[in-house]
Amino acid sequence: MIGGISVTQLLILLVIVMLVFGTKRLRNIGSDLGSAVKGFRKGIEDEPESEETDKLVNQEKTATETEQKKENVTASSPTDPDV
Repeated sequence: MIGGISVTQLLILLVIVMLVFGTKRLRNIGSDLGSAVKGFRKGIEDEPESEETDKLVNQEKTATETEQKKENVTASSPTDPDV
């Protein structure tokens, strides 16, 4: 008994599903679902690492560009109003 459902009830449910969809279509649905889960897992494992490194590189570039702009603004503007 799994969560209040007995083995007999599961078998009856399986027979009804097989009658409604047919074995060929159930096989196709199962293989499609399996490949979708595999692709999802692969995507989860691959993307965060590459996205994190891209974000870090972009943040470093932005920080250095901001610092260079500040240096250029302070270097180009005179500090003494008499000059």
